[in-house]
Amino acid sequence: MVTTTELSSAGAAPAVKKTEVLYDRVGGEAGIRALVETFYDIIEKEPEGQVLHLLHMRGQGVAHSRIEQFNFLSGFLGGPQLYVEKYGHSDVREMHEHVEIDAEARDTWLKCMGIAIDRVGLNVEVKAALMAHFEPVAAKLKNKD
Repeated sequence: MVTTTELSSAGAAPAVKKTEVLYDRVGGEAGIRALVETFYDIIEKEPEGQVLHLLHMRGQGVAHSRIEQFNFLSGFLGGPQLYVEKYGHSDVREMHEHVEIDAEARDTWLKCMGIAIDRVGLNVEVKAALMAHFEPVAAKLKNKD
């Protein structure tokens, strides 16, 4: 929970306004876990995720990605910095430098994540906030035409 201090309208004592970080809005650890598991179930089992499944099979596999995606998203969304604690950074370009990511892979990732968000039942405001975080990162990861 992030707090900010604002002066009350009367100019008296400051009022504390609480703003939830996305980690909390998604449901904390359990919410991030559900989102990641749902996302990778789509990648492994559904036609929408086939492009990403093939990419993951060229790397360390989906099981590894489930763990590291959970670790990364926890910190990326304002929760515990699990990925940073483990690897010392959270540079997504470095994480993906071994993967050729074209526009199709980028767009597939975003589409599958959108489906996963819907399936875990997050509301439209949370989905919009998540996608606003994911879209610029996905754009930066494209490294192949």
